[in-house]
Amino acid sequence: MIEINGITKVYEGIRAVDDVSLKIGSGEIVTVVGTSGSGKTTLLRMINRLVEPTSGTILIDGRDNRDLPGHELRRAIGYAIQGYGLFPHRTVAQNIATVPKLLGWDKKRIESRVDELLALFHLEPSQFRARMPHELSGGQQQRIGVARALAAEPAVLLMDEPFGALDPIIRGKAQEDLIEIQRRFATTIVLVTHGMDEAIRLGHRIAVMDKGKLLQFAAPAELIAHPATAFVADLAGRADRAFRLLSLSPVVDLLEPGEASGEPIGAQASLKDALSEALWSGRAALPVLRDGAIVGRVTREKLMARAGQPQ
Repeated sequence: MIEINGITKVYEGIRAVDDVSLKIGSGEIVTVVGTSGSGKTTLLRMINRLVEPTSGTILIDGRDNRDLPGHELRRAIGYAIQGYGLFPHRTVAQNIATVPKLLGWDKKRIESRVDELLALFHLEPSQFRARMPHELSGGQQQRIGVARALAAEPAVLLMDEPFGALDPIIRGKAQEDLIEIQRRFATTIVLVTHGMDEAIRLGHRIAVMDKGKLLQFAAPAELIAHPATAFVADLAGRADRAFRLLSLSPVVDLLEPGEASGEPIGAQASLKDALSEALWSGRAALPVLRDGAIVGRVTREKLMARAGQPQ
């Protein structure tokens, strides 16, 4: 869906983005992570030409992104930022309808799309359509910001640290919402974050940047197990390596026959969550729940062994 070829951006002799090339598949979530000033936001903004590159090309669905005027290109690409960027003088419905209205959608189609997106984000349309941004919580404003970015059914959604201003609990729910929405619409998402945990949780692949350069572009498990540089290893967290790997595998991977007492854990929960629960509760084994029924157990011994010898 997105092909970035040798893209470079120079500001006053400084290479903010330095000869970056990567390909992003249709329906893929790619997270871009790095320290402040690494070039990740500049790279993102060159995709929708909020920033014009010094050299290199970007193809979207096989077409050079310079073939269209910038404003037309941006109408076809969803864009969500930290701080939500909602128009304070417009209602929730008017905010979400911004791009469909610019594209000339008829009133009935716009209203239907607004209600569909509000329902998807668990915001009752009858209660939220007419609200103003200042009447919403931070989490609700964030949802409306993403809903607005998705309103015109874009094939590509760009997100610049969209959850950075949210507290940890609300951020976790917002991440779950994004995964659910992406699965439903198969949208190709490029998301910039400074948090490796968020990059691992959301990304099918992770692009690690430093000083304008792309250091590694790989699936989370590959990046954690085989970091390309010392910087990548440090960013991934050397001490947390085993536990990060546990977070990538579901409990069902270590499911075994047998019984266990206490509250069950879901078969699709992560091995990291299972180990945390086993250690916290002092249990040697946890019952595993799938489709409403106990299907076996996972033992603390096997969880510790996997943590000690990650694959």
